[in-house]
Amino acid sequence: MSKTANSSWETTGKPIVVLTVISLIVSLLLALVNGMTAPVIAENTRRTTLAAYVSVMPSVSDAATLEEVTDYTTANVTGVVKAEDGSMAIKAGESGFDGGVLTVIMGFDAEGKIYNYSLLAHAEPPGLGSKADKWFGAYDPAKGEQAVSHEQSAKSILGMNPGDAPLAVTKDMNGQVDAITASTITSRAFLNAVNAAYQAYKGGTADTTSGASRKNEPATAPASEAAAEILSLDPDLSLEQHRALKHYLLKRQENASDGLGL
Repeated sequence: MSKTANSSWETTGKPIVVLTVISLIVSLLLALVNGMTAPVIAENTRRTTLAAYVSVMPSVSDAATLEEVTDYTTANVTGVVKAEDGSMAIKAGESGFDGGVLTVIMGFDAEGKIYNYSLLAHAEPPGLGSKADKWFGAYDPAKGEQAVSHEQSAKSILGMNPGDAPLAVTKDMNGQVDAITASTITSRAFLNAVNAAYQAYKGGTADTTSGASRKNEPATAPASEAAAEILSLDPDLSLEQHRALKHYLLKRQENASDGLGL
């Protein structure tokens, strides 16, 4: 082999082969790790979801007594279980403030009234939209927390029946529920998910014309509307929270002007 050919192998061919082999080994290791952890993650997710189902139902203490419902057709609903007394727990999601999915598990009693809820997952701004986990009345009796109905507080949805009228924030037409301070977009997303869950409870499909689930009206706001919320920030928020949200919204505006979407 000539010196030129040997030099070419050392500088070009050999590094490519080495990197290819390393990539194959790493890919194999990642596949093995994923194969080992995926079932564990799935089982943990299942247990978390079952625990949330039980926590939002009026007379259920054991998930083993729940009946899984599979014939629902409501958009944005990904899980439904029913108890022997007719109450139901329903998992629904809706696009939130920044396009991330806000997932909630709603508990309805046998009459269709909201008993409790659990915010299962979200990507809302910390200290603002993240307050949805408790703002609308969620409570944990195990921690000594008491239920506060909508009759007692306009921000609570407990005791309400979305069948009477789809839930909406008070600043919207015919709205009944007070939005989270400086987080109207998140509040709309949350209530949209609640309405979708009720559609599944009722056994119907989403009614996009009445706004029952509003699938065709995503809560993700244009940058200008999102930026406007800065003007109504809670005065009790820290300076750091103000700055963080302002930076977040300005970044959204830049992405929109660059054609990158929201």
